[in-house]
Amino acid sequence: MRRFSCLALAVGFTIMTTACTAPVPKDPEALAEYKRNNDKYEPTNREMYDFTMKVDKYTLRPVAKAYVWAVPKLVRKSLSNMITTMNEPVVFFSDVGAGKPRRAGDIFARWCINMVAGIGGFIDVADMVGYKHHDTTPGMTLASWGVKSGPYLFVPFMGPSSFREAGGSVIAVGLSPWNYVPRGYGLITFNWAYNILGVISARSDYLDVMDQLQRDSLDPYATVRSAYQQQQSAEIKELIDDHRATTPAWYVK
Repeated sequence: MRRFSCLALAVGFTIMTTACTAPVPKDPEALAEYKRNNDKYEPTNREMYDFTMKVDKYTLRPVAKAYVWAVPKLVRKSLSNMITTMNEPVVFFSDVGAGKPRRAGDIFARWCINMVAGIGGFIDVADMVGYKHHDTTPGMTLASWGVKSGPYLFVPFMGPSSFREAGGSVIAVGLSPWNYVPRGYGLITFNWAYNILGVISARSDYLDVMDQLQRDSLDPYATVRSAYQQQQSAEIKELIDDHRATTPAWYVK
């Protein structure tokens, strides 16, 4: 699944770098909106969005609905906790790369607590004792270094992105320790199951939101783009502005 993700990103890059670009408007207000959207490849992005939504309608969405119907909520929550825990080494290395030792320390503590007391991450014990989960991606780390996002992209089957975030996704593959398990071990099967379950679980979390978006939004594509860009900006700002001391709040000298 991780290798497939790299291939999908490579295909996405190829598509976008050869895609038709949206015409630059001359009207001042339209030009300001064009720059704000940062969607240079909008015609192709919209085609990729429509294609992905059509495929999703007959494939992933029914699977996600069956998952919600068949699996009790408590079990789904436990599996979601496990998926989050398994991805936290990537968050840790991303925090380290961004020069945020306190964030890195918190996520490392979360991982250790949940892997031991949380039975492999199925129970979020760390959250109960004050270590809240946060997301830091390699793309966000690149942003903290001053790397520009580049144009907005909608990568087929992967969703909203940018050149910076797409590159960060490739880096994330290299940062995940689960990709270095030797062949012949049962963890290889676990790695595949973890990735597939992660996709289904993530889609099930947004069943109602996506259904409402497709039903009520005048322009679902633009709504998704705006939501993604606002969330990215907020998360990157939170990362850059986090100047907390390196010692946790409970530490007393």
